[in-house]
Amino acid sequence: MLRGRWIAMLLLCLIVAGVFAWLGQWQLERAIETDPPAPGATEQVRPLDEVVQPGEYLPEPLVGQRVETEGVWVPGDFLVVGSRFNDGAEGYWVTGQLRVDERVSLAVAIGWAPDREAADAAVERLEAEADGGVVEVAGRVISDEGPSVPPRSDPEQMDRMSPAALLSRWHDTEQLDVYRPYLASTTATAGLDDIASPAPEEQSPVNWLNVFYAAEWVIFAGFAFYLWYRLAKDAWEREVEEFEDAEGSAAV
Repeated sequence: MLRGRWIAMLLLCLIVAGVFAWLGQWQLERAIETDPPAPGATEQVRPLDEVVQPGEYLPEPLVGQRVETEGVWVPGDFLVVGSRFNDGAEGYWVTGQLRVDERVSLAVAIGWAPDREAADAAVERLEAEADGGVVEVAGRVISDEGPSVPPRSDPEQMDRMSPAALLSRWHDTEQLDVYRPYLASTTATAGLDDIASPAPEEQSPVNWLNVFYAAEWVIFAGFAFYLWYRLAKDAWEREVEEFEDAEGSAAV
């Protein structure tokens, strides 16, 4: 182990282990949230533009944050989304395009209906009431669920709350900026039921997956030293065997 070859190998292992240790420290820093949201922070109503901007992804700590905004409903863009559960009962959401600023829109889940007939009736009522007046909307901002492929029997059916999918069916979308998350309204209108949207569960400030990754890097660093020791020992044992064989041959 004191030979130049193995000392050089040890120095290489030290460099490799140092890199692994740095990676482990980096993962550990990411595992612990140094500035976690205060308990109940999501229940404090904040302006929408303070929480997320158009086109941006919603940061995880802010999923379910209560927000408020105002805008104008765009006629013709009240659409129905299926497979929505309200306190365990399956039904439909009626959604709308809320123009919150010039060329900026937000998808809003306005309310819940127990069947398609009630949802369609609410759409007709909302269309009749969409007179271009400014409305105030408050609720929880939630991440896009992602679009899904509709069944062949009904190509217009939507079963996921996805602003991207709604955007493809909205009107007047040229040069339009759209919020990636959607807003689940707290108070329903047009005869719909309020959407059941409980407060999100408080998250632990420790990301255990990153802690596991940090532990992996520590193991890798230790393995670098073990590899050096194992290679050096194998070389030593091989030399001892060769020496013993040479002594045996000389004795014969």
